[in-house]
Amino acid sequence: MVKKKFKITDMHCSSCALTIDMDLEDLDGVKKAQTSYAKAETEVEINTEKVNEEMVIQTIKKLGYTAVLSTSEV
Repeated sequence: MVKKKFKITDMHCSSCALTIDMDLEDLDGVKKAQTSYAKAETEVEINTEKVNEEMVIQTIKKLGYTAVLSTSEV
C-alpha cells in the first residue's frame, strides 16, 4: 500500500469531502481515503497493482471536483 496526496478544488463543504471519501473507497484497490475540506486535499492509501493516480483523479472528476497529485510527501 502507498499513500498519495491530492489537492482538490471546487469543494463547498465537509459533505463534499465525505462524498469523495465514499466514492474513492468504493474503488477496488483503495484501502482508505481521508479528505479534508479545510485543507482542500485528500490522502488516499492505494494498492498500486489495482489502482493508479489517474484512476483516483478521474473518480474525483466524475463527482464534479478537480484534483491533482500533490507534490508534498505523505
